[in-house]
Amino acid sequence: MSVSMLGDARSGKLAENIMGFGRLLRRAGLPVDSSRIALGLQAVQAVDIGSRDQLRWALESVLVSREQDRVVFGELFDAIFRNPEIAKQLMAQLLPVSKAQKESARRRPRSQEALSSPAQRQREDAAPPKEEHRLDAAMSMSDQQRLKQADFEMLSASEYRLVQRLATQIALPIPQWPSRRRMAGRRAGALHWAACLRRAAQTGGEFIELPSRVPRLRPLPVVILVDVSGSMERYARMLLAFLHAATRGAARRVFAFGSQLTDLTRAFRAEDPDDMLVQAAHAIPDFAGGTRMAESLKVLRTEHRGALIGRRSLVLVISDGLDTGDLQALDYELSWLHKQSHRMVWLNPLLRFDGYAPLAGGARVLARQSHAMLAVHNLSRLEELAEALRQLLRR
Repeated sequence: MSVSMLGDARSGKLAENIMGFGRLLRRAGLPVDSSRIALGLQAVQAVDIGSRDQLRWALESVLVSREQDRVVFGELFDAIFRNPEIAKQLMAQLLPVSKAQKESARRRPRSQEALSSPAQRQREDAAPPKEEHRLDAAMSMSDQQRLKQADFEMLSASEYRLVQRLATQIALPIPQWPSRRRMAGRRAGALHWAACLRRAAQTGGEFIELPSRVPRLRPLPVVILVDVSGSMERYARMLLAFLHAATRGAARRVFAFGSQLTDLTRAFRAEDPDDMLVQAAHAIPDFAGGTRMAESLKVLRTEHRGALIGRRSLVLVISDGLDTGDLQALDYELSWLHKQSHRMVWLNPLLRFDGYAPLAGGARVLARQSHAMLAVHNLSRLEELAEALRQLLRR
């Protein structure tokens, strides 16, 4: 089938359908703007749109820019182009609800939300301020409990954005340690003569108060290592947003690892979490790829050793432990990291499964070398994280 049978790609039904498909992708969370839709219109003119595969690859090449969005694109494309008459219409209306319901359980929440009926979308879009107010300030107990207990992987696109905002509001007090710098205090010790003289100048030269020199307290330095492999896609984004807000004010170094190590410390200097996530996405070249933790930790040991400050650093390793590298090398690197840190804590989203045991090779090594393993797969667990860390550091 040729383009002429469906009309000019810049106008008519073909253009309307591609723009509609672009809006559908945007509802599912893909960064599709008008410029990308325009590129889609140009791309379909370069292929045989009578071929389903050619049409799919042409649209995917210009409408998908992130590896983690390819699955969602494929689900929505298959849902739209399932109709055998679609070669003539290019993008027909969605299938009847009865057929869509049979396959809804196999789609991701982002895809299912994007494929909701037009009436549902109109109702949702009609009153977004009211919905946000209800969820943020006046949620029912059932809504609160559902969102707190919901696994990050199972949230729809709108729920994920809401939970991400709520995660940035969770406090994570970083324990403090006495630094070498001194300050005036009231505990017994050597006199802080500079403070004594300043206070005597305010009382006519009389030494009424004699402050002592006490250590200045500072938050523990934090080193964050985030697994950005394909299985950690949604957890990595959520925990980066959470830790960006929770560790503000602490001396922190942040690294992403997959097949290589990426320094995200510069991105974490952004004030807004969304800006931080955008910068992190541009900085990470191996997002949603494989996991070779040993090679990444070797780069940390050889090139970023200064990130670990005087064996006082709190190291947070965020990973599911599904490593594909050399386990002996991983054991060596994790042993070094364990010795250089004050506490090394493994934040494992797979603890959402009852009866989970670290049976995979990388998970066994992580469990053996870590001081503790904590769950971080939902809001409730993030709220419990501060108390769990406090108890761990006391021991």
